[in-house]
Amino acid sequence: MSRADLGPQRIVCLTEETTEWLYLLGQQHRIVGISGYTVRPPQARHEKPRVSAFLNAKIDKILALRPDHVFGFSDLQADIAAALIRAGVAVTVFNQRSVGEIMAMLWQVAALVGCAEPGQRWLAAVQAQHDAMRRAVQQRLAAGARRPRVYFEEWDDPPITAIRWVSELIEIAGGQDIFPELAQRPLGRERVIADAHEVVRRAPDLIIGSWCGKKFRSERVAARDGWQQVPAVRDGQLHEIKSADILQPGPAALTDGVAQLHRLVLAWMDRAAGASAATPPDGGQPGLAPGEHSDA
Repeated sequence: MSRADLGPQRIVCLTEETTEWLYLLGQQHRIVGISGYTVRPPQARHEKPRVSAFLNAKIDKILALRPDHVFGFSDLQADIAAALIRAGVAVTVFNQRSVGEIMAMLWQVAALVGCAEPGQRWLAAVQAQHDAMRRAVQQRLAAGARRPRVYFEEWDDPPITAIRWVSELIEIAGGQDIFPELAQRPLGRERVIADAHEVVRRAPDLIIGSWCGKKFRSERVAARDGWQQVPAVRDGQLHEIKSADILQPGPAALTDGVAQLHRLVLAWMDRAAGASAATPPDGGQPGLAPGEHSDA
């Protein structure tokens, strides 16, 4: 009997990140049911029955699939998990909130399906990509650039700022989250910005919207009272990252989500450095580009 044979064979994934991960591991044949919010990978919606939302699930439909394991996420799915446990189903509910916890969750799922080694290789490759991002940022900092201040908004009414893993990904990408103290709070209601003018006072250089389940409207953000003086609004630096790419605590956030953040941060740093070089202080010479040397 192989290690794979010892793991669960009929899995229901109540959120997207475990579905995406099992597909990446080549273990999609084990999945018998998925969340209705799943968009990654796109073929999952065509291949697997949808049996849950996020806060509720079709318990009878799940049981009819005869799962031998169900994967869920967060305390918000505790009632679903309890109902399934009472029905005799093995349930694992992860509660990953940081980049490190996401990686730990992915390794655990990989181990459960007999794929610990390929899972570890994938995680090592992701870590190497993050390290390369940090090096690219450090090169620019050494050349005199600065990190952009970033306001990340995951909901607009009321405005809710970045959860912990997003805040950490902003740092990996090279930015500075302007609300790091709120990022430590796990619940969305704890990350509500009570006074929208606090964003104005913290003066973000980049505004990134990822409104869960709906399109980010940059023009609405730019029109908020008093926000016209925010550097990001003044300079047209309002961008969207799709929630499926960054607000799911799984493979997407560690790859596509942080890559999009990184591109935005580097573009801002390079643009800011170019503007500074083109406008020499006190009538002096423009600053030297990395690698150039003065003949003076």
